[in-house]
Amino acid sequence: QVQLVESGGGLVQPGGSLRLSCAASGSIASISTLAWYRQAPGKQRELVASITRGGSTTYADAVKGRFTISRDNARNTGYLQIVSLNPEDTAVYYCNALIRSIGGGNYGTYWGKGTLVTVSS
Repeated sequence: QVQLVESGGGLVQPGGSLRLSCAASGSIASISTLAWYRQAPGKQRELVASITRGGSTTYADAVKGRFTISRDNARNTGYLQIVSLNPEDTAVYYCNALIRSIGGGNYGTYWGKGTLVTVSS
């Protein structure tokens, strides 16, 4: 059984920083693309950043220059560093990854349960 667990969310003042983590566990053979999504209250879930196993990254225009996605392949963990937070960044942040299980054939899509980031003074 494969699981993704996010951590690092919380209440932050405008202008502050956070580092979110996404730990994958279980019978994992390989993790391909890892991504972070967010869903603000009353809005649809949106992709904010993704990173390939080789380290190539993409970002949504709204977060370029403030969000940095990274990963540690040896630890099966992904990260999202966020700086200069503003109230519009308030959302539940979800980790998503394409994972091939040990003994499995194809990659499957997995989601974590999310971590809440609240930006408020």
